[in-house]
Amino acid sequence: MARIDPDTLLPNEHVKSAVRSGDITQLSRGAANRYASEGDTFSIDEDVFVIASVDERTLGDLTNADAQREGSESLTAYQERMQRVHNTDFEWDPTSEILTYRFEPA
Repeated sequence: MARIDPDTLLPNEHVKSAVRSGDITQLSRGAANRYASEGDTFSIDEDVFVIASVDERTLGDLTNADAQREGSESLTAYQERMQRVHNTDFEWDPTSEILTYRFEPA
């Protein structure tokens, strides 16, 4: 169990704010890099969060519930957001391997 810098996992201030408010409770990232392990903690200002789980998955495994935990209304909205955020660097490939980090207040 380690204390990680929130910038390691959370890509920007908007996401950090949404984590603090509880609107985002998980984040999926490409599987090439592991940003945290179960039990690790991070702080956003005075709020401390613990990584509750890290799951190996594919983009095709994501559900509407996952998209909502990641701050989108639906899986379709999540897919559109990912393509908009990553511009031309991202293609939704259901076989792409990801790691899903779920976190909760400590």
